[in-house]
Amino acid sequence: MIRNDALDLLPVRHAVPELLTALEERGTAVLHAPPGTGKTTLVPLALAGLIGDGPRRRVLVAEPRRMAVRAAARRMAWLLGEEVGGTVGFSVRGERRAGPSTRVEVVTTGILLQRLQRDPELAGVDVVLLDECHERHLDADTALAFLVDVRAALRPELRLVAASATSDAEAWSRLLTVVDGGGPAPVVRSEGEGHGYRVLFAPPPAGLRPAHGTWVDPALLRHVAATVRLALERHEGDVLCFLPGTGEIARTAGLLAGLDAEVLQLHGRAPAAVQDAVLRGTEPGGRRRVVLSTSVAESSLTVPGVRIVVDSGLAREPRMDHARGLGSLATVPVSVAAATQRSGRSMREAFGTVYRCWAEAEDGSRARFPSPEIRIADLTDFALRAACWGDPTAEGLALLDPPPAGAMAAARSVLAAVGAVDEEGRATERGSRLSRLGLHPRLGRALLDGAAEVGVRRAAEVVALLSEEPPREYGDDLAAAWRSARRGGDGYAARWKTEVRRLERSAGEAAGGLAGQGAGGGGEDAVAGLVTALAFPERVARAREQGGFLMVSGSGARLAEGSGLRSAPWLAVAVADRTARDATARVRLAAVVDEDIARRAAGHLRATGEEVHWEDGDVVARSVDRLGAVELTVRPLGSGADPALVREALLDGLRREGLGLLRWSREASELRERLAFLYAEVGEPWPDVADGALVDRAEEWLEPELSRAVRRVDLGRINAGEALRRLLPWATGEAGRLDELAPERIEVPSGSRIRVEYGGGRPVLAVKLQEMFGLAETPRVAGVPVLVHLLSPAGRPAAVTADLASFWREGYRAVRAELRGRYPRHPWPEDPSAAEPTRHTSARLRRER
Repeated sequence: MIRNDALDLLPVRHAVPELLTALEERGTAVLHAPPGTGKTTLVPLALAGLIGDGPRRRVLVAEPRRMAVRAAARRMAWLLGEEVGGTVGFSVRGERRAGPSTRVEVVTTGILLQRLQRDPELAGVDVVLLDECHERHLDADTALAFLVDVRAALRPELRLVAASATSDAEAWSRLLTVVDGGGPAPVVRSEGEGHGYRVLFAPPPAGLRPAHGTWVDPALLRHVAATVRLALERHEGDVLCFLPGTGEIARTAGLLAGLDAEVLQLHGRAPAAVQDAVLRGTEPGGRRRVVLSTSVAESSLTVPGVRIVVDSGLAREPRMDHARGLGSLATVPVSVAAATQRSGRSMREAFGTVYRCWAEAEDGSRARFPSPEIRIADLTDFALRAACWGDPTAEGLALLDPPPAGAMAAARSVLAAVGAVDEEGRATERGSRLSRLGLHPRLGRALLDGAAEVGVRRAAEVVALLSEEPPREYGDDLAAAWRSARRGGDGYAARWKTEVRRLERSAGEAAGGLAGQGAGGGGEDAVAGLVTALAFPERVARAREQGGFLMVSGSGARLAEGSGLRSAPWLAVAVADRTARDATARVRLAAVVDEDIARRAAGHLRATGEEVHWEDGDVVARSVDRLGAVELTVRPLGSGADPALVREALLDGLRREGLGLLRWSREASELRERLAFLYAEVGEPWPDVADGALVDRAEEWLEPELSRAVRRVDLGRINAGEALRRLLPWATGEAGRLDELAPERIEVPSGSRIRVEYGGGRPVLAVKLQEMFGLAETPRVAGVPVLVHLLSPAGRPAAVTADLASFWREGYRAVRAELRGRYPRHPWPEDPSAAEPTRHTSARLRRER
């Protein structure tokens, strides 16, 4: 019996007629319905004609998470008065409860993508509803793009609804314009707001340290736990508390020990019994509940009994170091949209209360929406799907955000290495098989190639461990974790066994009967290492000094203190992360391998050849056999190195350490300073003699000496002054004007030839004051007045001027008053501009007359 009383309470019911009309007229629509209004449960039933008087249709509902899939299917079946698997069913990886009578099937977006790639027409499906589009999961973005293509090219009658709980509906509407060519898709809005809620801000104490990587200040968790206790004291109902990850959930649960309430931990890896207990709600007369949850409870879930939400204000987002093939998680402030989603969980059944564990003033600095996963995640799986779809660059896909070029290049590199795409980026037959496995391409490669070597069963068991990281209590040794999963009776072991069975079937189908092969040889440690190395060849790592490891990718790696793997000579790293603050990656899970397995798994990264480079202040020439960044064997080359490589290494040394490596006499340095002055004041044809410019023109002035050099000491023998003269503008004849435009010395009135210093911003002439008597105009070089440093008879600075005439009139009097008493034997005329210049004392000057 249909529970109309419950359906009538859902505000979205008022928007259903408009939605049905939009789909009838345009075929697509965007549904904007705030949290708690029933868009996930009532709308699919209406689209299928199971409530109301619309035509019967088969509806596919795509949700971002497996927990949401099960919960939505269970809720819709309950509203129809049925059990799941009849009119309403669901499919997640490894489990399907649906049959011929199923009219509404709820699936994960990953399952939807697999179906689209097997059958792009989605035969038998009339309507697809993509729920929670605003969360910007990569699978959802990809599925929507593929569905747009399907409607445009194959099935224009297929109806498509993009459902969003936040206010970015217009963006989806514009994206769907391409579907019918008749302008943006209609936006249907549900005005209902559930039962409503109030927000109370509960900022943590001052001095809180910001989160980084997966580290969260324990003081924040203590504050969250205290806020939960306060909320239970002040308000009725159960508490739903949002935390960024499972570690924070476990620690907060410990802080709530002794609480007069049942504390439940809800996350994607929680045992099915715990998930079911959360979604069933409190038994009549039972204790109040506190549900500590990750973002899995943000959307598409109704947790019965919840009237209070406590929001820590943090969320986890993936990050990818594409250069090293390392992923990590970053703890970030929750977006405004996600905070709204979380708040909506409080008003599903009654008016709610929301505690936000941050200051109200911080609201304005938060991002409006979560970061689109396509911008920050590993795109290898996406790139393979796009290639199999026939659009290797993804440029023709209807995406809100284009994939970053660097991430796509890294993804295509991985796909090429595993044989999934050809040189043009198109999917190979192997790539098509990999895409049908429902695994990341790396894991698909490990399953297929590993099965051929160790047997399908054992390959499937190891890959199942890699596809969902085992609990931390299993340890960091993958082979030991494998044994624990085999004998374990916990929730993880149960999921692992289900996934193993699925992978065995998938491998057999993809490899054309491979599942019938024998078990393969090798012990469990060797098998675990080989399969892991096949999945992550860039993470094969060799031990180095002080207990660390160097991965083939070039990243350093470290194990936890006390790890039993620390003595291994080689590892295949299954799980590692590296935060922005860490110099090395932290190994979470790895298997022991030997050098032979390392060579086989990462063979495409092996290279042998001469390596000549500048290192520790000199040229190092070696013959190296390497596996990526790991050097397997090294042999010095001595004088037999490739001269071109040696020359480039020497140039690199000049770039890094400067031209001081050459032999610079005083004359050479002065020539360079004169040329720098002319380049600055006159320009061409005078050369730029800055370090970078000279290194770039090395072949013009350092040859043939540079090509004869083999070591640092040979650079020191090159006469830089002689070499530098090769850059003078000889061809134009201007070289002959060097001494005219930038003379080494200038003759002053006394007859002395004084050296000009060109090393500063302006040429400097340092000369004794008496030698300049009678000169009214300041000397010039290349039209630029020199800066005259007037010296005392003892050669000490007395005055500086660029205008001698002005100095004689205004500055000389003060200098004369200060110095004539100190140097009475030298002339100090009252009118220096008319006096006779001299290098000598007054007495000698009289004698010479």
